[in-house]
Amino acid sequence: MRVDLFDFELPQALIALRPVAPRDSARMLLARGSAPLADRIVRDLPDMLEPGDVLVFNDTRVIPAQLEGERGEARIGATLHKRIDLRRWQAFIRNAKRLREGDLVEFGANVTAIAEARHKDGSFTLAFEGDEPVEVLLERAGRMPLPPYIAGKRPTDERDQSDYQTMFAQKDGAVAAPTAALHFTPELISALDARGIKRETLTLHVGAGTFLPVKAKDTDDHAMHSEWGQIDGETAARLNAARAAGGRLIAVGTTSLRLLESAADDSGLVQPFSADTDIFITPGYRFRVVDGLMTNFHLPKSTLMMLVSALMGMERMKEVYAHAIANEYRFYSYGDSSLLLP
Repeated sequence: MRVDLFDFELPQALIALRPVAPRDSARMLLARGSAPLADRIVRDLPDMLEPGDVLVFNDTRVIPAQLEGERGEARIGATLHKRIDLRRWQAFIRNAKRLREGDLVEFGANVTAIAEARHKDGSFTLAFEGDEPVEVLLERAGRMPLPPYIAGKRPTDERDQSDYQTMFAQKDGAVAAPTAALHFTPELISALDARGIKRETLTLHVGAGTFLPVKAKDTDDHAMHSEWGQIDGETAARLNAARAAGGRLIAVGTTSLRLLESAADDSGLVQPFSADTDIFITPGYRFRVVDGLMTNFHLPKSTLMMLVSALMGMERMKEVYAHAIANEYRFYSYGDSSLLLP
C-alpha cells in the first residue's frame, strides 16, 4: 500500500507544545461507526462508554533517555530507545559520523559509555561503564526525551518532568510517553468507576522508533521497530472474562492496542505475553480483541496513522482528520484526543 495515501497537510500552529490544564479538559473528537462526528471533551468519556467496558492502559514510565556528550572534541547526542541488558542500550546517535566502534563517550556527571557496536540503521549499542544501575546514571545526566516536533520548538524544562508522565506510570523503560493516557486525572477515574467502567494495565516500553518517519514508498517495504511488552496471566484472564460478558476492550493509546493484538490468538483470546513485538497494523488487518481506541492525533505518513486507518477505514479517518484540522484541534503528544469506536 502506498505510504503517501496517509499524508495530509497540518498547519504548524496546531502542534501542541504544552498540555492543557487540567488534563481532562482537553477536547475529544468522538467517531462512532458511521454516526456524525461529535465534538466533546475528555471528561465526557464516562458518558461515551458503557458499564462493563474495559479501558486498557499502559503503565510504562518514561526515563530521562536523552544524553548530550563528547567524544574528544566532537559533540555527540544519544537517545536511548531499547534496553539490551543491565548495562547496554541501543541508541540513536546525533553526529554519528564522528563516532566509531570502541569510542568512549563522556556524558558528564561521571557518566560514560563505550560505543560498542554500530547497527545497520545507524544506531549504536552503548555499554555504560561503572556499577551503578543505568537508571541512576540517567537520572543524573539525562533529560526527558520530548518528541522532536516539540523539542525542536522549545527546550525541555521542569514542567515536562511531570507533564510527560501519565498517572499510571510505574515501570521504568519507555523513551516516549503513551500519550493517550496523559489526559486522565483522579477525578476522571472516579467518574469512570462510578459509571461501571473497568480498567486494566499492561506494559509496553515505548521506543524512540515510534517517531521515525516511514521512508519507504510502500508499506510492504517498511521495517517496523520492535518494543518489549508484557501482559500477565491474571490480567489476560480478566480481559477475556470481561469481553465474554459483553464488555468492550478499549485500548488507551496505540501502544496498548499493539500489545493487545500481539497477545491475542486466532480465537480472539488474550494470552499471557512477555516478549518483543514489531506488529505493524495497516488497512486490511483483522482485529482480534480490540473494540475501540482512545488516541491523540498522529503524524502524516506515520505507522500510527496507518493503524487508526486500519481500525476505522481510510475514508473515515480522512473525515476525522479534516474535521479536527478545520476545528483547530491540537495535534500530537501534548494535543487533544479522539475516541474511535468502529
